[in-house]
Amino acid sequence: MLDFVAEHHWGVLTAVKPDGRPHLSNVGYAYDRDADLIRVSVTDSRAKTRYLRADPRVTLHVASKDFWTWVAVEGTADLTPVAADPHDATVDELITYYRGISGEHENWDEYRAAMVADGRLVVRFRPGHAYGQFRG
Repeated sequence: MLDFVAEHHWGVLTAVKPDGRPHLSNVGYAYDRDADLIRVSVTDSRAKTRYLRADPRVTLHVASKDFWTWVAVEGTADLTPVAADPHDATVDELITYYRGISGEHENWDEYRAAMVADGRLVVRFRPGHAYGQFRG
């Protein structure tokens, strides 16, 4: 199932709201097979970031284009600090995330500055449990 997750980069990230209901967000993600780590870039001001700080339980739902094959990956989120300097560890991890989805950026200095200006950070989690449906 994690091979399917690794082949895709778009999904729905689910966090838990204070009232217990799910909070769903469409996200880009990168699954690093070697590190067994899923990374998602988020901004500090978003509701999902606030919810994950309060309750780190997370599920990523990934579907095929025809919607019949899908995988849900559960884990416990760890959030990096907010990017504060273009050369800090958070921005370096955001570069790892970007490369996992899109490869090389045409201007890394511009990207680094944008990550700080946007107040970005990385939500990362190891797959704890995966389930889904494969349809041929």
